[in-house]
Amino acid sequence: MNTYKIGTRGSLLAVTQSTLMKNELERISGEKFELVLIQTQGDQITNKPLWQLEGKDFFTKELDEALLKGEVDFVIHSYKDLGSVRPEGIKLAAITERKFAHDILLMPKHHIKELKDWKGELVVGTSSPRRIANLTHSLKKYLPFVNKQNNPIRCETLRGNVNSRIKKLKDGQYHAITLALAGLERLSHGEKSRVELQGLLEGLNYFILPQSVFPSAASQGALGIEMRADRNDGGKLAAILAKLNHAATVEEVTRERVAFKEFGGGCHLAVGIHVKKVGDTFLHVHAGEVDGVRIDKKWLEGMPQIKIAQEKKIFVGLPRGERTDAIYDQLLGKIPETKVVDINHKHVFVTSRYTLPTLQASFASAPEGVWAAGTKTAERLCAEGIWINGTSDSLGTKDLMDLKHSEVLKMVHPAIQTSWTVLSHNEATSDLGNVVGCYERKIQNVSEDFKAELKNVGACLWTSFAQYETYLKHFPFLKDAHHFCGLGKTWQEFQKAGVKIHPLASMQEFYELK
Repeated sequence: MNTYKIGTRGSLLAVTQSTLMKNELERISGEKFELVLIQTQGDQITNKPLWQLEGKDFFTKELDEALLKGEVDFVIHSYKDLGSVRPEGIKLAAITERKFAHDILLMPKHHIKELKDWKGELVVGTSSPRRIANLTHSLKKYLPFVNKQNNPIRCETLRGNVNSRIKKLKDGQYHAITLALAGLERLSHGEKSRVELQGLLEGLNYFILPQSVFPSAASQGALGIEMRADRNDGGKLAAILAKLNHAATVEEVTRERVAFKEFGGGCHLAVGIHVKKVGDTFLHVHAGEVDGVRIDKKWLEGMPQIKIAQEKKIFVGLPRGERTDAIYDQLLGKIPETKVVDINHKHVFVTSRYTLPTLQASFASAPEGVWAAGTKTAERLCAEGIWINGTSDSLGTKDLMDLKHSEVLKMVHPAIQTSWTVLSHNEATSDLGNVVGCYERKIQNVSEDFKAELKNVGACLWTSFAQYETYLKHFPFLKDAHHFCGLGKTWQEFQKAGVKIHPLASMQEFYELK
């Protein structure tokens, strides 16, 4: 049996995640592994943001040296800490599966109660230029009452390990802080770190920041494992480490790091970059600032470029809008019902603004958490004074199904894995939990002018497969138009039915067809 030395930083998070990998490697290989703790410059300097310091590779330089000198056999990094250019003689041996790439905002519960009457600014702790750019630009829309009251968001420097950052929040140095959810999740799986984290999270609530608005750092959530390129052991260690490589994660983070390099890279970069594999394509999201210019881009990789004639109109399956070249849905009305539902100690998934009367009527029974299907619904809930814990980002429920099993979220909300209520329309089903129908779709009479306008439609954006079926039943000529929808449940239903549909990353993509 061989004994392999693993180089890792000495922080609690680095040791915890390296220990998790050590245990997995011993399980799959039958070999022995031991940790070698290496102090880095980034761990020693905690009073300034890294982007204000001279130099680079603050969290990797010392590990690189130990690896090249043969003091360790391989090293484990948070992959986002690795620069675009790596030292000669070092090769990447594996990229581990990533889960929970999101950022998480933590806020004391007593501050949440005070938001209704909050005066002045909200101070959020972070030292990331990316987070600063996006939090100051967008966060107020996703906090109860804050956007309505126009409270400014101000970011202040927050450095140190994860535990010390949360302690600073609880000591009152900040109103909220933002961290990488993946780091907290790994701490929740460590024997020692779990106990400490549990105590630190008491009295706090969280908001999982949606990637479509607050994209994480390039390759956030993945671990990068490196070894010497000239290692001479017949490829034995490389074969063992390769078993930790996760193909889907590699596809995503490789694309993120290409974009990171194109933006110039470095810890000073104020742009979030997230790529998510969705079906057979990849959703790209970039948001932040470069040289004072705002960046907000979303697109699907490899989708066909479709243009419709200027004289053609577009149909948008929403009840109203401001586009003069668009026709909006007049056929299907949505009639809300107000029900009182027992949501005590449950997580409530709000699929539409039409369910809001039921949510408000039921709120006295104190839900454990509230989640929104998309960011627009989230904004509406926050404007009504409701704290939300996250969204499905209009991508269906897969991410929420994963988050249900998060150990760190279970520390805050013990019922998150088992107790969910879904507020939706009367015919809906969901894999999240029990569905309560809160509104019905009703066919309405339409004018002859509306029917005539539909004959000039070149592209349709559908909000549900049922809407598509209803329109084609009444107006079969629409079948010849180009059909589009978002990336969530509607897309899945079109695919299941075998109907040709073009998925979209954003409404803006649809409007750019002309």
